[in-house]
Amino acid sequence: MDKQTQTELEAAAFRTLLAHLDKRKDVQNIDLMNLAGFCRNCLSKWYLAAAEERGLEMDYDQARERVYGMPYEEWKAKYQQEATAEQKAAFERSHKHD
Repeated sequence: MDKQTQTELEAAAFRTLLAHLDKRKDVQNIDLMNLAGFCRNCLSKWYLAAAEERGLEMDYDQARERVYGMPYEEWKAKYQQEATAEQKAAFERSHKHD
């Protein structure tokens, strides 16, 4: 497979991941962190880092808006729930060695 095709497939997979996360707003970031070790904020940071590596001007809020599909504060107000004690404990256990 040539490099261009690989890049296009990776980009398509990323867009599909974002669309899936958009459909699953019920899945909280802490759940993603506890189960997979990354969340929407991590994706935002990776997206921002990729832009910066290419010399593109972008800030964290812009990267978050791309990942969340809306300004982060709006997403947070509409969809973010308070983490339960169990979720917080699982997060502490899973990130104890970070």
